[in-house]
Order: sequence, then structure tokens, then C-alpha cells
Amino acid sequence: MLFVYEVQAVGVGEDRYRADFSWSPYRDSADAEGAGVTLARLHLAAEGFDAPARAARPLVASMHAGVHEAFEWHLARRPAVAEFLAARDWRAETPDLRVDLAGAAPLWTHGDWHATNLLWRGHRVGSVIDFGLADRTTAMFDLATAIERSAIDWLSLRAGGPPHVRYDQITALLGGYHAVRPLAIADRALLAELLPLVHVGYELSEIDYFLSAACQPRNAEIAYQDWLLGHLHWYETPSGRAPLTRIRDASVR
Repeated sequence: MLFVYEVQAVGVGEDRYRADFSWSPYRDSADAEGAGVTLARLHLAAEGFDAPARAARPLVASMHAGVHEAFEWHLARRPAVAEFLAARDWRAETPDLRVDLAGAAPLWTHGDWHATNLLWRGHRVGSVIDFGLADRTTAMFDLATAIERSAIDWLSLRAGGPPHVRYDQITALLGGYHAVRPLAIADRALLAELLPLVHVGYELSEIDYFLSAACQPRNAEIAYQDWLLGHLHWYETPSGRAPLTRIRDASVR
């Protein structure tokens, strides 16, 4: 059987983050700024592309206006997830965070924006790879994903330590983005509200993958307890609310 994951032209640039985990920070703020510039350019290029959102399948991110809405959407489409959650009181275990997406224009987005999916020419991005999580979401959902993937040390949090939020890189990433696709006050408010939600759809998809494709129930449990619940509950703490406040209130030049 031949399985083709992704085919594209040979990328231009250095793959210097190839050995890094996907939640690793950028080497420096200049790289974070360059990543923000290119993400904004990608969003401008995607305007007008009006294909429908992707169907549910393993390892595909999805955007939802609330945590419980995300669970219900995946339960209805993923039998393995429904069976997995049947023995859990997931409504009591998860905060029902919600965001108003009524004013957010739909946009096809990358869905997994971090340094290991970028090829580099100095501090500039030469090529973008790995569109496996691309879907019809919104620009601020994609930008929130970019922050979640690089500026918060989730590995440290899982090990019992602090999350080491990289505020310098958040500022640089947003500054680079704003220089190309300006962020209004309402954009920053929506960005802060979306940040706790961006991982939920993907984690439920990953749980489905571990259960239905990889046959790794232990990894499904880790994805649920550590990555899904762990992230959500961290955002309810003072240290978790701090980056949301900074994003909402910071001036972007």
C-alpha cells in the first residue's frame, strides 16, 4: 500500500529546527518575528479561497466556539472517542470556556504553525511545510495556535514545573504579524479568548488516532489527562491567565 501524506515542491531554506519538539520556542525573538511576518502573508494569500472545512478524521485540528461544543462535535463523529469518554464525566472535568466567533471571518489556515514546520533563510522564513492540519478556521485561531505551539513550555508544565511563558517571543510574533496584517483591538481580544481553546479539537482528534489507528490506549489517556485537561486547567490559574491579559492589553507596533 502506498500512502502519500503530503507532496509539495522542494522547500527553500535551512531546516534548522528539525530536531526540536513541536512545542519548542524559537531560537530567538528575531525568528519569532519572522514567523509572524510569514504567517500574516499566508493569511493574506488565503483570502478568497472558499473550500469547505475538512471532514473529521484522525489527526486533524478543528475550531469550535466552546470546549463542550468541541466534545459534542467529536463524540458525534468519532465512535472510539465516544466509547473512551463514556466512562468519564467529561463535562465536570472540563471548564466550558466559550468565545464569540460571529464576527470572525472564515479563512483557510495552516493549523500547526511552529518553527519545525518552517525552513529558514537567516531570520526570514524561506518555505512553509506540513499542511496536514490545514482547515477552514479563522486568522486569530491560527495565530493563537502559533503562540500555543511555541511560546508556552508545556513539557515543563507536564513535568510539574512552571510553563516558562516566552513573553518576548509572543511580542515578537505578534509584532511581525501586525506589520503585515494589522491587528485591531478586537483581534487581540479574540486572540486571547481563543488561546485556551485551540488545542481542544486537535487533542480529541489525537485521542481518536491513538484508539482507532495506533491501538495505543495508554497514549490516549495521556493525551486526555495531560495535554487536554492539563492545558485547560492551567489557563484557569493566575499564571495561565497572565498571557491572556498580556495579549489582550499589549500594544502592538
